[in-house]
Amino acid sequence: MTVQGVQGYNPRTGATYGEPVPATPEAEVDRLAKAAAEAFPVFAGLSGQRRAEVLEQIADALDARSERLIEIADTETALGVPRLTVELKRTTNQLRLFGEVLREGSYTEATIDSPNPDIIPPRPNLRRMLQPLGPVAVFSASNFPFAFSVAGGDTASALAAGCPVLVKAHSAHPNTSVATAEVLIETIAAAGLPAGVFNIVYSTPAGSLLVKHPEIKAVGFTGSTGGGRALFDLAVGRPDPIPFYGELGSVNPTVILPGAAAEQTEELATGFAASLTMGVGQFCTNPGLVFAPESIVDALGKAIGGTGGGAMLTARMRDSYESIVDGLSSAEEVELVAVGEAPEGGWTVAPRLYRTTVANFAANQEKLGEECFGPAGIVVTYTDPAELVPVLAKLAGTLTATVHAAEGDHEAAGELSAVLRRIAGRLVFNAWPTGVAVSWAQHHGGPWPATTSALHTSVGATAIRRWIAPVTFQSWPDALLPQELQDANPLGIPRRRDGVLGTD
Repeated sequence: MTVQGVQGYNPRTGATYGEPVPATPEAEVDRLAKAAAEAFPVFAGLSGQRRAEVLEQIADALDARSERLIEIADTETALGVPRLTVELKRTTNQLRLFGEVLREGSYTEATIDSPNPDIIPPRPNLRRMLQPLGPVAVFSASNFPFAFSVAGGDTASALAAGCPVLVKAHSAHPNTSVATAEVLIETIAAAGLPAGVFNIVYSTPAGSLLVKHPEIKAVGFTGSTGGGRALFDLAVGRPDPIPFYGELGSVNPTVILPGAAAEQTEELATGFAASLTMGVGQFCTNPGLVFAPESIVDALGKAIGGTGGGAMLTARMRDSYESIVDGLSSAEEVELVAVGEAPEGGWTVAPRLYRTTVANFAANQEKLGEECFGPAGIVVTYTDPAELVPVLAKLAGTLTATVHAAEGDHEAAGELSAVLRRIAGRLVFNAWPTGVAVSWAQHHGGPWPATTSALHTSVGATAIRRWIAPVTFQSWPDALLPQELQDANPLGIPRRRDGVLGTD
């Protein structure tokens, strides 16, 4: 593998930033993967309480260095100090949430069936729980340099599960990745754990090598559909296929029902513009497709026209955005409604809003239903909400779907929700989808291409389930069982015994 430096850039100016970060050679990828495998039995053998303490120590260390980390990320991403400050706090809170998950213990799904020789077939003493898979690879995202990156949700949930982590840094913010990784490596060493519990690699070839390495047992990815699909194919094409949990593309449809459009015109227009342009439209929950009555289109256009754009994260993303909006601007199926302002310099773009009819959209759904990563949206006008049912049912899988409804719209909202829940992982009512709370009930996933597995989430407490798999112990002596399954329940965790959930 040719070793080339990964160079940081300032999106505001397009100028280089920092020293080139050396790409990780093949031999080093192999060494780090083997170190992770050696660390696995030690790390997986820690109690949930001890792993919770380690996660909290990492969170404390990141908070202690927040000023420096935010300074680097601001120069390298142009997302802005306020946004980055909130994102880093979200990242450390996420680590602490998984500390709570570990202490509570129900994530193990500990289940006990007492022996019963009188049923057919006779039942032996069976005890089941979830256990860590082994070392995992995590691919950082471009648009969240903290929360979906080196110390983000995939890393936090995998470490919580007891899996050593090897992160592939994103080329959009290599210096931020280096600084963040240093915090984790130093904290893990100070905790007396093997160095293989966490490491990081740089460059696209190094990431591919990780996915193919026999010591890696699962992969987490957030990024483009094309990149994710290529890595997914590598993961399932191995001699020993492994799970690949990818978060890919999402259009996040929003339906504004007639009553809401009439009663909340200005509020909806303002909220839509803020959500569409948040982070220069580079959020995975960006509401890029809106179905609305004709009566609100002018207000939506005015709101978008009054917004300012900003710098995209990379030149490639800027070029991709410009290519998509140029195609829309020349397409017969849509009409340009409004254009916002683009600041001077760097990789900046302007917000845009297009319009079409529901009939045109239905006839060109594959083309017009594609994700545009950036601050551009399409408003699809309709007359009767019933027109939307067959169209929404054919949308590709998406992370979110939103309905805005007044009280008189509730019947239509209920009918649409029956369709939307089949294509989206999270249904939002009278709010906007940007902003993903980190909590026990959160689900951040959806059918393909939103994610490669609609069964799992990359945000929230149940994100840990991606990195654990079941094992059943049959007729083993109590003293030889994991503590989670011992009769006395020394950890005091929730367990299901003979079909009844409790703590006995």
